Amino acid sequence: MGEELSRRLVPDRLWTVIGPLVPEFDPRPQGGGTTPLAGRDVFTAIVFVLVSDCAWRRLPDVFRVSPATAHRRFLAWTEAGVWECLRRTLEEHSELGDDQEWAVAIVHIALTRAESRG
Repeated sequence: MGEELSRRLVPDRLWTVIGPLVPEFDPRPQGGGTTPLAGRDVFTAIVFVLVSDCAWRRLPDVFRVSPATAHRRFLAWTEAGVWECLRRTLEEHSELGDDQEWAVAIVHIALTRAESRG
């Protein structure tokens, strides 16, 4: 179920446009911590929280991303201007069709949530 849901939330065609814009994980200089998660997994978990309007702490385990990690990355990407960058990039990709509309909606929700409560 997790993989199917992930592909519906972030289709492959959409990820080819969005993926290069998602910042890579920067490991801690002192080492330690858990194995870095794939950017797509984290992005998909964030998308789920955004579109379902659930609390970060209610993120289902099926996404294999902790609620704290998803929230931390959302805040970091917001501060880095990732959502605005995605919005501008998506304007140039009308060939995505319905996926473009879906992604624009995600970005709109992300920007709204960032302004209101994080």
